[in-house]
Amino acid sequence: MTPRDTAPRCQIIGAPVQTGAAQPGCLMGPAAFRTAGLPDVLTELGWHVEDLGDVTLPQIKPVAHANPALKNLAEMIEWTRLLAAAAYDAARTCDRPIFIGGDHSMAAGTVSGVAKHAAEQGRPLFILWLDAHPDLHTLDSTTSGNLHGTPVAYYTGQPGFDQFPPLSAPVDPRNICMMGIRSVDPAERQRINDLGLTVHDMRAIDEHGIVRPLSAFLDRVQAANGMLHVSLDVDFLDPSIAPAVGTTVPGGATFREAHLIMEMLHDSDLVTSLDLVELNPFLDERGRTAKLMTDLTASLFGRSVLDRMTRSYA
Repeated sequence: MTPRDTAPRCQIIGAPVQTGAAQPGCLMGPAAFRTAGLPDVLTELGWHVEDLGDVTLPQIKPVAHANPALKNLAEMIEWTRLLAAAAYDAARTCDRPIFIGGDHSMAAGTVSGVAKHAAEQGRPLFILWLDAHPDLHTLDSTTSGNLHGTPVAYYTGQPGFDQFPPLSAPVDPRNICMMGIRSVDPAERQRINDLGLTVHDMRAIDEHGIVRPLSAFLDRVQAANGMLHVSLDVDFLDPSIAPAVGTTVPGGATFREAHLIMEMLHDSDLVTSLDLVELNPFLDERGRTAKLMTDLTASLFGRSVLDRMTRSYA
């Protein structure tokens, strides 16, 4: 067999979604990741990469809802359906799919798709949610109407999403670890408490660092023989190093904190799928955010300064 035949397989799927965000520009995100060299970087790291192109949205009719604030509801419903199907197929046919976006509403589809695959394997799906926001609004509780604030509520099976595709495998909220959170609305705060999510906000990271909470979460994933989906939002990072996002919140993760997370994820060998979201090239500075997100992905896929023995978190 040739090295290409034995290399681990990664599929890249573009999700040019911007209907969930208030500021246009995220539809250019997939092209920016490709321009930053994401497929080439992964190939250099020994992966067999298939770029499947972008999922496209057909023309659709508006959908009514009792909450008049909602924006582009019909579009998000259709994106969720299309991306769930694409994510399910990719999870079945490669070792680690990457979904490049696109605003974070796309995770309603990507997570529900890989969750269906995990359920068919008889394995629990765990989520590492790297974001400034918990995205736990329902269609009824959002006041901004921006639907990139709703995917976690959807894929955990919260009420109020009757117009969305039915979930075949809702994600157990207890299997979600959120890191970097620093902007939470009152309705989301209550929902976090009700659902029992594990949340490490930036104060907790300032006080205790990254290693201990992430190691504890990875231990849980390994003990459960779980599959691990990582959803990385640009606004997880501090805007001083990653300006290309329409939802900047000061005080985000530093360059080294972010790379350490990715390096630990690589060492764990637990990651089975990845979202890269909220990249808005219109707001970038000479592509610096796209390059940083690509470099972080490279760290997750094995790029290191020095070769090290794989750490055990047992």
